[in-house]
Amino acid sequence: MATRIRKTKSEERILGAAAELFYANGLRGVGIDQVIAASGVAKSTLYVHFRTKEELVAAYLRRTDDSWTAQLQDAAARAGDDPREQLVGLFDALTDAFDRHGFFGCPFVSAAVEADLDSEARAVTVRHTRRRHAWLAELSEQAGATAPDALARHIGLLIDGALASGRLLQDRAVVEEAKSAARLLVAAHT
Repeated sequence: MATRIRKTKSEERILGAAAELFYANGLRGVGIDQVIAASGVAKSTLYVHFRTKEELVAAYLRRTDDSWTAQLQDAAARAGDDPREQLVGLFDALTDAFDRHGFFGCPFVSAAVEADLDSEARAVTVRHTRRRHAWLAELSEQAGATAPDALARHIGLLIDGALASGRLLQDRAVVEEAKSAARLLVAAHT
């Protein structure tokens, strides 16, 4: 039992350090030695948990997928019970993210750009995008959209565009603009 607790704490420290480094510097901009130094674990400990950098990157992206999806869903829920308002309110998650640490862009877009097409990182990124789309399509259907799949795609594009523009411009106003555009899209589709 003590070994499992120690293993879990080490793994969490490694993933926490990797997440901060990858998010701020990109996947290719971070070496394993930086993750080791930031996490405070021995090299052998890192390799017990992650045999390769690719395994570490994939674990980081899976963890980010769970976290980011939960943040989007929480922001949507805070908007109330009306699915139309939830589709707009989810953009508050982007504002919250900016307020926490500024815009470093979308980790999934960054991974898609940096990762090889046949990598696990790209596969996790594709799964994240499909998972988000399925949730947005479900919300769009609940909102009474005439074309829920199209509305979900449009909202997804607004999310990605706000994150990319936010990274480029370092201006939280892009989120408000995306949220405003989402409100118009939801009205047009419902």
